[in-house]
Amino acid sequence: MISENEDNLNLPRKENISIDKKKSAFNSRGFKETIRNLQEEIRELYLADDIPWIIGYSGGKDSTATLQLIWGAVQELKPEQRKKTIYVISTDTLVENPVVAAWVDKSLKTMDEAASEQDVPFLPRRLTPTVADSFWVNLIGKGYPAPRHKFRWCTYRLKIQPSNTFINSVVSSSGEAILVLGTRKAESSVRAANMDKHAKGRVRERLSPNSSLPGSLVYTPIEDWTNDDVWFFLMQVKNPWGYSNRDLLGMYAGASADGECPLVVDDSTPSCGDSRFGCWVCTLVEKDKSMTAMIQNDEEKEWMMPLLDIRNSLDFRTDEKGEFSENADRHLRDFRRMAGNVQLMANGREIPGPYIQHVREKWLSELLKAQTYMREAGGSQVGSLELITLEELQEIRRIWVVDKHEIEDSLPRIYKEATGEEYPGQPLDDNLLLGEMEMNELRELCGVDRMHYELTRELLSLTLQQRNMARRAGLFQHIEKTFRRHFYDDKEDALARAQRIAKERQRYKTEKQDRSFRVAEDAAGEAENQS
Repeated sequence: MISENEDNLNLPRKENISIDKKKSAFNSRGFKETIRNLQEEIRELYLADDIPWIIGYSGGKDSTATLQLIWGAVQELKPEQRKKTIYVISTDTLVENPVVAAWVDKSLKTMDEAASEQDVPFLPRRLTPTVADSFWVNLIGKGYPAPRHKFRWCTYRLKIQPSNTFINSVVSSSGEAILVLGTRKAESSVRAANMDKHAKGRVRERLSPNSSLPGSLVYTPIEDWTNDDVWFFLMQVKNPWGYSNRDLLGMYAGASADGECPLVVDDSTPSCGDSRFGCWVCTLVEKDKSMTAMIQNDEEKEWMMPLLDIRNSLDFRTDEKGEFSENADRHLRDFRRMAGNVQLMANGREIPGPYIQHVREKWLSELLKAQTYMREAGGSQVGSLELITLEELQEIRRIWVVDKHEIEDSLPRIYKEATGEEYPGQPLDDNLLLGEMEMNELRELCGVDRMHYELTRELLSLTLQQRNMARRAGLFQHIEKTFRRHFYDDKEDALARAQRIAKERQRYKTEKQDRSFRVAEDAAGEAENQS
């Protein structure tokens, strides 16, 4: 809880921090009284039952302010009252901005030590997606196209699923859970409307139902705060687990294009809170402004430049000429869908499928080269940086060789060429009869006929996979599927066949509708004659 003595508030006297009193949540009661009342509310909710709390912590300003409020309130309770567990969960997508990821990881470790020393019931937990759900396994391994608004496959796999799995485990063991979030109405009109909607369904004071997670209630203590309210609080109140809020402010400032955090100026100046940290690979935005600003504002962070290059190469808005246009990555993708079939849009153009083999190999090479460079250029702070884990590499290798039948098994070679080191993973099969050398010879024999090469390679792969199996169940179905995928002469032949089939289906559909219409007309005419 806040002390009356301003010296204990860690007040930055040399900084002219101000807030907009017309919008501020501190306007009616004042800063100290507002925080005091809010922390009293937190203590009452905490002591009201035995339901465990789960605080979502990203390391950003909103979640930090929320956690500080909860920590300060619980810290004022008597030791015998601090019995209910408060989990602090942070979801690491494994493709977070490296600076932010390091910040959060260190914060969680510091938090864990401070909680033990202060005898407060906070248990930090770092959550990550499963290997099968990771970004690189899906993009480089399976060939999923870079996320876009019509195919936003990343959010659920990387962020929602890990946290939901943890929350559901707490609900299963405890019956219920209270999820504490740093969401605020001032973030957007959509967020405000959604929060107001859930507030109407509250079954308890200040606790909203969670429609996606049965058994959990949501508490949003700073829902009415503005950006400046958040920063004012963080600069006035010392971080209770010993981390530096000034460094957090500096990180946000470094992610602003002008290198400053204009917290002290008028409404015409953008707030530092507008800086958004997230996945460095994100293609849902046109440009990673925060990372670009970090590099521009601090030459010591120039080691992150390769990340911007990779992110820009993933951007689906850049066509083969390097020009900017929407959905321009068709030249990088197969004309067949993941299952091998050809699908057409209404205009007769194909719906592209996964990234083709040499594109996936190229991106893996670029990623490993970037990791090697960053470890050398970034110094001790990133000496052990992992852009992609060994577990992910192993799964990508398995998908390429086993699922996609790319029995060249090129991943170990790519790893050595990119890093200068031997691939440290375990072999997929110690008795492989065919490899990259044999497949290169087969490719030369097939010449420019890519379809012929892929058909032969997949049939060879199926033979190798089946050779040690006592029962060959489904073998003929696999062979039939292989021929259906590769029997075309080329892409143009595949599209022409798909278009003929589509026209034939449309003709049949039209004839069927015409017959139904004539039958209905005849029936109506007969009924009229009878009347």
